[in-house]
Amino acid sequence: MNLFDLSSYHLINQWAGHHPVVDKIMAFFAQYALELYAVLFLLAWFTLPKSESEKRHALVVAGFSGVLALGFNALIGQFFFRPRLPKGTFNQLIPHSFDTSFPSDHTSGSFGFTAGSWRKASFWVRWSFTLLAILVAIARIYTGVHWPTDVLASIIIGIVSAKIIWLINPVFEPLTNLGLRIFHYGKYAIRNSN
Repeated sequence: MNLFDLSSYHLINQWAGHHPVVDKIMAFFAQYALELYAVLFLLAWFTLPKSESEKRHALVVAGFSGVLALGFNALIGQFFFRPRLPKGTFNQLIPHSFDTSFPSDHTSGSFGFTAGSWRKASFWVRWSFTLLAILVAIARIYTGVHWPTDVLASIIIGIVSAKIIWLINPVFEPLTNLGLRIFHYGKYAIRNSN
C-alpha cells in the first residue's frame, strides 16, 4: 500500500469510534447516499417553478451521470481487484462486503449526480448535491470502508461521467419531456392552462 493512502487514511479514520454522535452522522452519510439523493431529486423536481424545464432536464442529466459512473465502476471492478483494509488495522463503523475496494460506488455515484447538476440545475440543488457528495466521500474513509485513493479516483469517475452525459444530453430530452407532460410542467403547463 502506498504511503499517501496509509497516512491520509489513518489521519481521517483515527477519529472513528471516539465520538458517538459524529460516528452516527458519518455512518448515515456513508450508507444512505442513494436515498438522500433520491429525496433531493424529488424535492427539486416538485418544488421548482412549473416553467423550469431546463432545470428539470438538468436533474435528469444528473441522474444518468450517476448511473454512468456506477457503470464505469462495475466495469473497472471486472478487471481490477483491490482488497479492502485488513481487519484490526482500522476502525470500521459499518459493514461491507469483501468486493473490490477500488473504486467507491457511493462516491462515484454521488459525484456523478453532483457534477451532472453543476451546469444548469438550481443553485440550491448544485450546492446541496455538492455538500452531500463531499460528506459521502469523507464518510467512506472515516467509517473504514475505502482507501483515500479509492475515493479520489471515484470523484474523477463521477465528474467524467457527468461530462459524457452532458455531451449527449439531447438523448435524454424525451425522458424529461415525458416527466414534464405527466406533471404538467414547462410547455405542457402553458398548454394546459389555456
